[in-house]
Amino acid sequence: MTEPIDFDGDWYGWRLRGRHLVSPDGQRISRTRLEGLLWHDAMQLRLDGFASRRAAEQAKRAQQYGPRIKVVVVPLADYRCGDLSAS
Repeated sequence: MTEPIDFDGDWYGWRLRGRHLVSPDGQRISRTRLEGLLWHDAMQLRLDGFASRRAAEQAKRAQQYGPRIKVVVVPLADYRCGDLSAS
């Protein structure tokens, strides 16, 4: 039997007891169950067309803030001299 491990930092409250990861509220999860959840998450991302969780989060942020608009100011003289006008 392995020695109990208590985590700290971001994982504060979580602990490793035997072969199970135990949440702060006492729910136990085995290594194989955790692997299954991670596999399911990866397959769901793949079905949605993302290569990774990071790509999915970037797409979500881009959609949240909408399309970016870039404003370019061109002086009228440059516009006319540069043969950019449609005259």
